[in-house]
Amino acid sequence: MSLHVFLYGAGVSSTLDSPPVLTLDASARTVPRRRTRFLALPEARWALLATAAFLSALPLHFADAPGWTYGPLYAIAYLAGGWEPALEGLRALRGKTLDVDLLMIVAALGAAAIGQVLDGALLIVIFATSGALEALATARTADSVRGLLDLAPATATRVTADGEESVPVNRLSVGDELLIRPGERIGADGRVLDGTSEADQATITGEPLPVLKTPGDEVFAGTLNGTGALRVRVERDPADSVIARIVTLVEEASRTKAPTQLFIEKIEQRYAVGVVAATLTVFAVPLAFGADLTGALLRAMTFMIVASPCAVVLATMPPLLSAIATAGRHGVLVKSALAMERLGEIDTAALDKTGTLTEGAPEVTAVHPATGSGLDEAALLALAASAEHPSEHPLARAIVAAARARDLRLAPARDFTAKPGHGVTATVDGRFITVGRHDSGLDAEADTDADADAGTGTRMDRDTDVEGGTVVRVERDGALVGTLVLADRPRADAAETAAGLTALTGISPVLLTGDNPRAAAQVATATGITDVRASLLPEDKVTAVRELQRAGRKVLFVGDGVNDAPALAAAHAGVAMGRAGSDLALETADAVVVRDELAAIPAVVRLSRAARRLVVQNLLVAGTFITVLVLWDLLGHLPLPLGVAGHEGSTVLVGLNGLRLLRESAWRRPDEGRPRAQ
Repeated sequence: MSLHVFLYGAGVSSTLDSPPVLTLDASARTVPRRRTRFLALPEARWALLATAAFLSALPLHFADAPGWTYGPLYAIAYLAGGWEPALEGLRALRGKTLDVDLLMIVAALGAAAIGQVLDGALLIVIFATSGALEALATARTADSVRGLLDLAPATATRVTADGEESVPVNRLSVGDELLIRPGERIGADGRVLDGTSEADQATITGEPLPVLKTPGDEVFAGTLNGTGALRVRVERDPADSVIARIVTLVEEASRTKAPTQLFIEKIEQRYAVGVVAATLTVFAVPLAFGADLTGALLRAMTFMIVASPCAVVLATMPPLLSAIATAGRHGVLVKSALAMERLGEIDTAALDKTGTLTEGAPEVTAVHPATGSGLDEAALLALAASAEHPSEHPLARAIVAAARARDLRLAPARDFTAKPGHGVTATVDGRFITVGRHDSGLDAEADTDADADAGTGTRMDRDTDVEGGTVVRVERDGALVGTLVLADRPRADAAETAAGLTALTGISPVLLTGDNPRAAAQVATATGITDVRASLLPEDKVTAVRELQRAGRKVLFVGDGVNDAPALAAAHAGVAMGRAGSDLALETADAVVVRDELAAIPAVVRLSRAARRLVVQNLLVAGTFITVLVLWDLLGHLPLPLGVAGHEGSTVLVGLNGLRLLRESAWRRPDEGRPRAQ
């Protein structure tokens, strides 16, 4: 069953007759954790049966009881622990490939054939237990991400012209209006139309405390509503919600393999054939020189066991999949094991500006009343906002938002007109008000920004970019009464991110932007970036990335717009900002930051490097065990039980080592302490 079917399959009503008054305690805010029980796995049950039969036979065997008392118990151990790997091995053999599991079964049967029934049963039991632990490791890796599925409600309350109806969330459409009652989980990504409440969205955005939600605020599917009722307009198809995208991308990632894993699998078949050939040699050569048949066969069986590459095969994917799962829990969707491996290889970072280092939306940064206008800052801002209130222009919305943030009263505007390229005019309190760019090109300025970001190649001189922003004139009855300065604000974590990437790569990130040099320089100064390249078209960004790569650098590019997609594709690794990112950028990037937290970028790079270190550790551990055990068997006398324990123990050790990245501490910086209690 696919994760999407599971996500939207069952139906649980979330409708309440009346909104109850409640207070969310810690248990209500706790995210349901999906954790696979060991005995829920068939591999675990078969291993347990084999172990129980073996342990029951052992005292009878050592007590010299009749063979018929413990022989059937050994047979049960062989069958319970060996039937599945034997079947898989035979299927592989039918496909003309030699499976490592089959080697273990042949070795166990060979031991039994020469009277070493106990040793063969021990091999089967340890091998089955190792397989069960591997299955549990895989399940727990998937659990860490699939737990997000429990956050999504199966149904939602949709408001219609006829009242309310409870519908499955997969039947919701963009534009639907939902009623979210207190204590319910939000059914879809959308925007608040009416109501005030707090939403616990720690699982999506990582914010430790509930966030106040008022009309106009964005909400996410699966987050928990607080004590107020909200009306929400659906703005994203449920299949494209943050949670659904996490599930989809992690599903895809789990089906991919890293280059290291592909290389191991490429040589595994040849290695297995070599082990069989070497085993025959180890058996035949001593036998030819007069060695005892039983002793030669026992040494050969031991050699086959300890030389098998089980631990090597398991060395790569558990660390990388664990890293993918941990990144997914923290809002970074790494699309493949290849992408996770590549993120750890980067040694240079290149960052887009608008929507990446900055919020991507203008805001009022300064208010300057003209001398003799009789207006103070609040009055000037209220006057401009009153005139701009009917406008849908991004700069107009920023001015209105600034006035509302100061709780200023907005007067009604009459005779409103908006002229593209010139600004707006309106009558406010009987006075004729004009709000426009300093050179009467308010809309032209915004259009220029949009064109640059969209990659059309259009750029215009921005003579009004002073103070690092755009100057807007406010006139009353034809006379200038003041100016407003608007700018795109750097993200709160932009400087921290730049510093983190600098620490990881050893050099400052490069800023690549289509914006003008003055605006780019302001953002660079605020974030500590020294290498700034401005006024770039999309192809210029690609050229810059390729120049760095020709110089021997492995470049990480971070962007969000359509114009960033070519650079994301050209870079060694690409990361897209998910919340405001274009579809093309999201499809092109190797990883997506769905929470729009820039600080997650150095964190995922650190995580990738940790995964690469664990892969190397695992390969060294596996190689060391194989080498030592093989030499011991060839040059000395390695008891079969000890060889079994060493081989299977190294396999389990490698598997568990890879799971270390599932721990919460794997995401934090080495110098970062535990989160303080709120």
